[in-house]
Amino acid sequence: MLKLPGLIDPHVHVREPGQTHKENWDTVTQSALAGGVTMLLAMPNTKPPIFDNSTLGMALSAAKSKARCDYAQFIGAGPDNAEAVASIASRSAGLKMYLDSTFGELRLDDMSLWMPHFANFPKDLPIVLHSESRTMAAGILFAAIYDRPVHIAHISLKEEVLLIKAAKERGIKVTCEVCPHHLFLTQDPTGFGNLLGLTPGRKEVRPRLATQKDVDALWENLDVIDCFATDHAPHTLAEKDSENPPPGFPGVETLLPLLLTAVDLRRLTLNDLIQKSVLNPRKIFNLPEQPETWVEVDENAEYEIKASDLHSRCGWSPFEGWKVKGRVTRVVLRGREAFKDGKILVEQGYGKNVRQ
Repeated sequence: MLKLPGLIDPHVHVREPGQTHKENWDTVTQSALAGGVTMLLAMPNTKPPIFDNSTLGMALSAAKSKARCDYAQFIGAGPDNAEAVASIASRSAGLKMYLDSTFGELRLDDMSLWMPHFANFPKDLPIVLHSESRTMAAGILFAAIYDRPVHIAHISLKEEVLLIKAAKERGIKVTCEVCPHHLFLTQDPTGFGNLLGLTPGRKEVRPRLATQKDVDALWENLDVIDCFATDHAPHTLAEKDSENPPPGFPGVETLLPLLLTAVDLRRLTLNDLIQKSVLNPRKIFNLPEQPETWVEVDENAEYEIKASDLHSRCGWSPFEGWKVKGRVTRVVLRGREAFKDGKILVEQGYGKNVRQ
């Protein structure tokens, strides 16, 4: 048996409030524990979005009653809520800014709307940017202008990782994360990681899957990447197979098996895994240690990923049928056995708000 610290997933879409037919705090934290994730950070683009004191209270209330692993909740930057979110920052995981297209209260149409958030949000808490290519470059410029750290979500392209590398070399305070689907899947029709078995709607994700050249660049610059994060974004199969499929993949439960398989293939070391899934997220997001918390893994177990075995409410996985090596057999969270041999053993509400 391999013993690991509990993993932290800093990028999870819980779907509560507003879309609990896809997922909720109970199902997502069951899925997390079954995958060896003992702490997750929830994104704010729910319905309604988490962007003020009232909506933050709504999300935290649901989490308090349902979450089975530890958690914190991001708040979202909008065009006119910079002072409001700064005033409740200490209760949040941090601030999420959507610099590319989004809708409603979190829509930021031009860079002048970014400025008050960079100026007002406390520097000891992270600003996380959903940004791609040129908006990512603009976000890094803002980090330099305001002399404050930013964290870039789900990088996927060669040009992105090389720009972040250059920014770090010049002392700009930028960190980044990569998702398993951007490391293991590609848009190319042939070769390892293609999605020939999936319908078009099930391939939809943002950022989009990139080319093999981009994937290779991510692996070649793994030292530039600070965190592994899933961007767990569950949608039902009916939604994914519809005429207007929403983008996003589930992933919190398959994170560790995929990374352990990469370790077995010598594309990654165990030290890399722990650094980018525990130590770096803890430092970047200013998170507490979890005492008496660990994950036991049968590192020799080989099996196929099957959605029918997963705990997510959405009922599917882009990695269906993938052969992986390394099965989570037991999870201890804060001294209590939380998962063992396929069964969740802690009740709803056992999860702790790490910002309390």
